[in-house]
Amino acid sequence: MSKLKFNLSVMLLLANISLLGQQLKPGDGIRITFFNIEDSVKGNYYVQDNGMIHLPYLGLVNTREVNFSELRSNIISDYSEIYRNPEINIQPLLRINIFGEVQNPGVYYLTGFETLTDLITIAGGETSDSNIENISIIRNESKLNVDLNLFLNGKNILSNIGIESGDKIYVPRRWWVGARDASIVVSGVAVLVALAGLFTN
Repeated sequence: MSKLKFNLSVMLLLANISLLGQQLKPGDGIRITFFNIEDSVKGNYYVQDNGMIHLPYLGLVNTREVNFSELRSNIISDYSEIYRNPEINIQPLLRINIFGEVQNPGVYYLTGFETLTDLITIAGGETSDSNIENISIIRNESKLNVDLNLFLNGKNILSNIGIESGDKIYVPRRWWVGARDASIVVSGVAVLVALAGLFTN
């Protein structure tokens, strides 16, 4: 195995461990995919306020006090009693709020295997005024200390940054944009003052 393939494998393993250990919160979801069964079971399903998630043929499933790894095993086990040797893939859908200098700020559902560049693209891309190198991650009103420059090249994934459901990602504006806008305002005021002087003379 080449060094590149080894590093990629380690990255995916660490990301998988991070995601599997997370507990879903109300508003989060899961994406179910069946590879060998033609049925309407596949799709996205979301956790209700009471911590329950409603799944086809299984009814209400409790997501409280279990991490995603346990929840996934329970769901696969339950569906294995209904279908014979089902090939199932279950991914978490984590709520990430991205705001600031992106085209379409808002809440997006991600599996955690997207890159930071992917997230910005999903949000419509950065604006012409964005300061992409000074992105902040905010959790419970606290700013996380993360070297995001390592993750802006599109070669790493959100879970490796330590992204959790409910996190907010803020893309700030470049400081010189504010200075430029201020100079425009000052120039405009100067023009008005000059015009006022002409009419009063």
